[in-house]
Amino acid sequence: MDAYFPGRRLGGVTLVLGPVVMAAGYLLRWTSSVVALTPQQQAWADGRPFAAYGQLLAYASEPALVTLAYAVFALGALLLFPAFVTLAQQVGGRLAFWGGTLLVAGLFARLYFAGADQTAFQLTEVIGLDRATDAIMKEYVDISYGPWRIPVWASVGQYAGSLLLAVAAWRSRLFGVTRAVMLLLAGGTWMGVLKGASIPDVLVTVLLCVALAPLGVRLLRGLPPIRETTSRWW
Repeated sequence: MDAYFPGRRLGGVTLVLGPVVMAAGYLLRWTSSVVALTPQQQAWADGRPFAAYGQLLAYASEPALVTLAYAVFALGALLLFPAFVTLAQQVGGRLAFWGGTLLVAGLFARLYFAGADQTAFQLTEVIGLDRATDAIMKEYVDISYGPWRIPVWASVGQYAGSLLLAVAAWRSRLFGVTRAVMLLLAGGTWMGVLKGASIPDVLVTVLLCVALAPLGVRLLRGLPPIRETTSRWW
């Protein structure tokens, strides 16, 4: 295993920590909106066509908390990169390699969106919340899609990649039905600029922790992954 990127130790650590940090990022993003917005502000934000209105308002109210939430979320995306590469290598085969590659492309899209998020937040510091919100929402589609729409197309990789990798993991007997479904559900979370998180986002990412952590622990212990000769639920 150490002959292949990212290696046994880094792969094992990120399989355990990557989904944990990402789940913490979702939880913090949901919490920051709850803490930063009054019930009246939340009702106003819920009536807007995009979550960006509420996210910018939350940042204006609690910039440190919102920055922490977005930073942890971006760190989770970074840690999942070697985790998904390791998972695809452990599964093996063309289907897994396609799935892993598409999932990594989706993580690259998340980092583009993180840069757009940070730019939007800093714009509120320079020109004020109202003017920044007007400017951002006027160009929101172009900002979200990115140059030549490459980021938004890369984001599709998360959905397609999680499906391919989940099927490949099940077919290889590395995952049973339950863990394959956990991986698939985690791949269905939202992508985009200035999105709001919810409790279901947290829960499905916790399921990803449950799916990936056992494999990460076995790698760190130097043990081969468990494979069954027949289909299994776990």
